[in-house]
Amino acid sequence: MSSKFARIALLAVLVALATGCQQKDQTGSNAPAAAKATASTPAGAVTAAVAAMRKNDVGALLETMMPPAALAKLKADWHSNMNKDPVTDEQRQHFAETMTKLTSPNAEANLYAQIEPKLKEFDQKSAQQMPMIISMGEGIAQSSIKQNNDLSEPQKQEAEKLVDATAKWAQTTKFTDPALVKQAIAVICKTARNLKLKSVDDLRALTYDQGMQKAGIVLAGLKQLMGVYGLNMDKALDSIKVERVSSAADAATVKITYTAFDQPFTTETKMVRIDNQWYGEHAVEAWKKKQRHDAALAAAKAPDKQPAATGK
Repeated sequence: MSSKFARIALLAVLVALATGCQQKDQTGSNAPAAAKATASTPAGAVTAAVAAMRKNDVGALLETMMPPAALAKLKADWHSNMNKDPVTDEQRQHFAETMTKLTSPNAEANLYAQIEPKLKEFDQKSAQQMPMIISMGEGIAQSSIKQNNDLSEPQKQEAEKLVDATAKWAQTTKFTDPALVKQAIAVICKTARNLKLKSVDDLRALTYDQGMQKAGIVLAGLKQLMGVYGLNMDKALDSIKVERVSSAADAATVKITYTAFDQPFTTETKMVRIDNQWYGEHAVEAWKKKQRHDAALAAAKAPDKQPAATGK
């Protein structure tokens, strides 16, 4: 699939991992309006973002995360970004073959039959390698957190605690359990069928609204896949409480508390107000950085407009 489409789905998942909400599900038709209404306060903006995540509405989620100008630019550039990279016949064939494998009537049984002979072999290798790989990954993550100058000490402590809990979950989860593998395959096949995409060209022809709908299907599938291995994302989202810690003019700080891996976590995030709506400071800064980057690229590509010097 297109890297742009994949990044949108990944963005949604990362927001779910970073935040949560005690708000219950809403109907799809009312979600964007509800998000705009509650985003008029710092805590409400976070609540609105997570409410959109809770119901797998990626379009509503982006509305709560992106200032109007940034969202308008995303929509305007959608088609050109989706079709930025050329597609080869080989890529077309690979996409079509993959979707056929995932959506055929007997896809689940056929895929498991291909995987089953390798499960035992993988188990034997992973018994020694996985603990080391998980430990190395935990160490790298912990080191990255310690060196992150954007995080306060309390934020670093909470992030380190979350990494530790994630590592313990990974160490105690048998990803190759046949029953779990079958469930995971079923989720993947169901998600592929729900996408109703037969070719790369179908994907590249999606409008922005259609793309958001497909991204929501991917997000729902990812949630179900994580649930197979004991991670209930919606339960974590429902556990969250948001409250304002401080505010001054167009800046504020909110505290987010939530439960994950059966443990309580707390984090704080900075918010900024733009056009009477509140957005995460990091998201706004990232958007401004991209603006500067795009402007620099445009300037570098622009032809020299100065008249050429002529000798006499």
